[in-house]
Order: sequence, then C-alpha cells, then structure tokens
Amino acid sequence: MDDLKNQMKDHFIKYASYVILDRAIPNVVDGLKPVQRRILETLFKQNDDKLHKVANIVGQAMQLHPHGDAPIYEALVTLANKGYILDRQGNFGNIFTGDPSAAARYIETRLSPLARETLFNPDITEKVPSYDGRNMEPVVLPAKIPLLLMQGVDGIAVGMATHILPHNFSELLEAEIAHLEGRIFKIFPDFPTGGILDKSQYDKGRGKVKVRAKIDIKDPKTLVIREICYGTTSESLIRSIDEAAKRGKIKIEEINDYTSKNVEIEIKLPRGQYAEEILEALYGFTECEVTISSQVTVIKDGFPWETDVHEILAYNAEKLVEFLRKELEIEQQRLLEKIFYKTLERIFIENRIYKKIENVKTLEGIHETLEESFKPFRKKLIREPNQDDRDRLLQIPIRRISQFDIDRNKEEIALLEENLAEVEKNLKNVRKYAIGYLKKLLAKYGPEFPRKTRIRSIEEVDRRAIETKEIKIGYDVEKGFVGTKVSGPNQIEATNFDKLLLISKDGSYKVINIPEKLYFENLVWVGIADKKTVLNVVYKNTQTGQVWAKRFIVDKYILDKPYRYLDEGSQLEHISTNPETQLELQFTGSKKETFSLKDYIVKGAQTRGTRVSNQKVKKITPTKKKS
Repeated sequence: MDDLKNQMKDHFIKYASYVILDRAIPNVVDGLKPVQRRILETLFKQNDDKLHKVANIVGQAMQLHPHGDAPIYEALVTLANKGYILDRQGNFGNIFTGDPSAAARYIETRLSPLARETLFNPDITEKVPSYDGRNMEPVVLPAKIPLLLMQGVDGIAVGMATHILPHNFSELLEAEIAHLEGRIFKIFPDFPTGGILDKSQYDKGRGKVKVRAKIDIKDPKTLVIREICYGTTSESLIRSIDEAAKRGKIKIEEINDYTSKNVEIEIKLPRGQYAEEILEALYGFTECEVTISSQVTVIKDGFPWETDVHEILAYNAEKLVEFLRKELEIEQQRLLEKIFYKTLERIFIENRIYKKIENVKTLEGIHETLEESFKPFRKKLIREPNQDDRDRLLQIPIRRISQFDIDRNKEEIALLEENLAEVEKNLKNVRKYAIGYLKKLLAKYGPEFPRKTRIRSIEEVDRRAIETKEIKIGYDVEKGFVGTKVSGPNQIEATNFDKLLLISKDGSYKVINIPEKLYFENLVWVGIADKKTVLNVVYKNTQTGQVWAKRFIVDKYILDKPYRYLDEGSQLEHISTNPETQLELQFTGSKKETFSLKDYIVKGAQTRGTRVSNQKVKKITPTKKKS
C-alpha cells in the first residue's frame, strides 16, 4: 500500500510538472506555450513568403507536438487572431461575435514580417530533440519583442493558473527603451476589442481592471454599442441585456446585432425610456461593464515565476540586449573570417604560392609546402591557416586565379573592415544599440498597432441606487389588505428594496416583501421593517385580567416566517410607535391608574412584557392621542 501511495505521488508530481511546464503556462522569454512555439517553428521552416494551408501546417507541426491535430489547429487560430505574428487569409472566426473559424483546409497563414524579423535566429536558438527524437525543436525562440505582454495569455495548469492581459505594441517598446535608459515606465492593457479602461486598480498586473463598452447615443430613443468589453462577444452581450430586461432592471423595445468587421449593436427603447437615463443601468446590470482580474504566472529558467508585468518587461528588455550581443558576436566572427580568407586568398595568388605546389606529388606534401609558404605573411593574417583553409585554397579554379583583381579584393576587405568596426562599436555599448533597434521597430511597425482601448477613470455604478424606486403602499386595517395596488385610507412611502412588517391582533407578526395586494388576517399595524422602529404594546391576560406592557424592535427575522410578540392567552389592547403615550387603567369599581410607556425598557420582540398591575383591569384607554 505504501509503495502504491509513493508511486501515485511520484506520478502526480510528474503529471503536474508536465502540464505546468509543457502545456499551460507560457515561457517568459518568448511568451509562448510549447504548442504555439512548435507552430511558429514549423512555419519558419516552411517559410517561402507564400501563404500555407493551415491543414498542411497542422500536419507538419504534429512532427513536434504529440497531442493531435485539434489543439494545434485551435492554438494556430488563436495566435492568428492576436494580430501580431501571423498573416492570415480566409475565415479565422470573429473575435467580436464569437463565430468559429472555417475548417483548416480552407484557410491559409504565414509568418508576419514582424515575426520573421524579431522571433527567429537559428544561430542563437537552443534546440532539443522532439518527442520521438526524429526532429529538433527550440527550447525558446530568441524573441526581441515582449510578445507575452503584447498578446496576453490564459492558462490553467495543476494548482496554478495565469491570466495576462494584452498590452499595446508601441507602448511596450517605448517602455523597454525607458528601462534601458534607466527611466521609470508604466504600462497598461490594450484590448483588441477596444472599449474604455479604468486602470486605477491594475497594480502592475497583480490587480484588476474595469472595462466598459463604447456606447453612442444615436438619438434620444436609440443606443448603439460600437466597442465591447474584452472577453465578451456581441452574442454574450445581447444575452446579458435580454436577461437584465427579463429581471426588470432595464426596459428595451428591441435589440439588433449588425456586427461583422466592426461591432454595431443597436438598442431601441420603449415609450417613457430615454437613452441618457438607461446608460448607467446598462453598465450596472449587463456585460457593457466587466471587471477583469489579472494573474501573472510564467515559466522562467524551468520554474514557475509569479511576478508582475513591469518585471516581465524589464526581463524582456535585458533578454533583448543579450540576444543582440550574441548576434553581434556571431557577426563579428563572421566578418573576421571573411577578412581572413580574402587576405589569405590574395596572398596565395599575389605571391604565386600556387606555383610552389605544382611539382609536389602528395597531398601531405602540398599542405606542408603551403604551411611553410604562409609563414612569412603571418603578421598580415588574423590567425594561423589550418587544413580546412588550405583545402579551400586548393579548390580555387585556375580561371579565377588568372582573373584575380587585387584592387577589388582590397576594396572588399576595406568594406568588411568598415562593417567590422561598426559591429565592434555596437558591442562596446549593446544597450545603446538595443535602443536604436527598438526605435527602428517602432518607426517601422508602430503605426500598424495604434491603441484601441481608451484609458479613463470609471466611477463605480451604484446598482442599488439605479434600481431604487419610490413607491407608495396602501393598507386597510379593517379589511386586512395591504400592497402597492391597495387604495386604502392609510399610505406608507417606501422603496422597492424595503420590507414590510405586518402586526396581527392575535399576537403574531410577519416580515414580507412588498406585495401588490395581500390579505393578512386580523391586521392591526403595518410599517417598514427597518430594524430600528420601537413598537409599544399593551396587552391583557384573558384569564387573570392582568395588564402587561412591552416595548420591542423587530431586528431579526426570516422573510414570510410567522413569529409571536404576545404571550399565549393574551389580548392586544394597544399598539403604537409613540413612547410618550400615557394609558389609563380602570379597575373594578372606580379605581383608576395612569402609566407611561416610556418608563419601560426596550426588549426583544419575543421577550415577555412587564406586568403593569396585579389586579384585574376592566378597561384601558389612552390619555393622549396615539401616533
């Protein structure tokens, strides 16, 4: 049994780690989940600047991804709809309406120019064998843009989840420049669906944002929704409006959805309703306003990392410097090798070293001759020629030797040395070079990605205030009816959120929602159950004739449940809310006694009252007009 427990524990940990690292949580370096990275790697290998059938890309990506074609297709469509790294042709669905994409065989895609320029460099990409060992796949792509924050991401793993909101391309690159220059920066979400954003509680991605749809007032009786909240669709928004109308929160006459390339939802209002008045209700009770929480969890160096968007941006900026440094070092080495070989080739031809090997019979002898011949020119060379260099010289055709142009060779070397000097200059200050690189990207691609979500403060919608309506409640004690449709002699002003307290002559009471018309037997008093009104009652024991007084507040109750406020076998003689009321007791004979209700302390509604007299009381009359 212990062995089984240990085995299950071990297997669960492996499963959880696999889901976290290889399925659900993106890597902070390139902002991609493994399936997305495999799709992009496949597109890079297949890239010929032409569009590819998505079905073909899905099939090719299955060589790297071991979980079937459906998740590859879904991930590819999601990536394409982000709008940054994939060009697309055909029906990829509609993020505004929620309509699905066409089948994979009908749609086409390819890497966008931005992706080709900023995400790939085989020279600095670490690769590992794929799941079956037949192919190599990248550990991470050397992304030179903060793709994770550009696109945003959702992921649910075992024991953790991530929800990073998308941000604006230009603002992210400007923030990276600010970081590299040592300046303070701030970044806020920007949603592809537009809308209005309140950033006050964003807290660098550890908090939440409030988003509102953009609603235009076409005329006093017509509203048009032009932009929707992130995470909603026109269909879900209309459904939320219909539900609010059914619950009586808003009143609409009709709603029409004309959304296609852009959002256009038209709301017509009935008689007595006006556009200006219904706006707050739409924000309060429908998906025209939503709150989106952010949770930033990513994979960094093989482990989950809970952080914030500012730290991610700073990390991406430093990674950019690292990638550019590696590229510069590779370019430096490439230029040095070119300069070395062109110099070696000129020495070989200009000094007729090839003549010295015409009569040498063996390959070994040829190499020894060449090695010896180059020794006088060692100072002109960057390094010592090796066997590969000598083999390359031996493959030069005689025609090229005879047509060799020394002046042209020197010009080529001068140009290479000029390029090398520029590379070495950039290597000395890679951060400055990175800033220039980002500025070029901004100038080239920035205009393609303007901010879509406007930032402004959004006041909290008081839903209760929107719903609160002043109403009048009528009641007739003699007939026992109470409600908003009762035209009795007595009226109470209340709101639709108030509860009614109904007192019966038989010693019971009940708290109810305000009805239209309700019959309550032996009705004696009606009021608002505000948990602060003090009721004063005087009652008589029917057997002994003794009188009891009580003051109480109904502060605890369950709706529609009957309670008692009088003792069993008692008869109500007086009820009021005026503590100044004085009552006169008339005993058998001519004896009388007066008492004031304010002299008695306030007790619980179901607590027994205080005995006023030990003698039998014949009659009770108020000496002052009761309220």
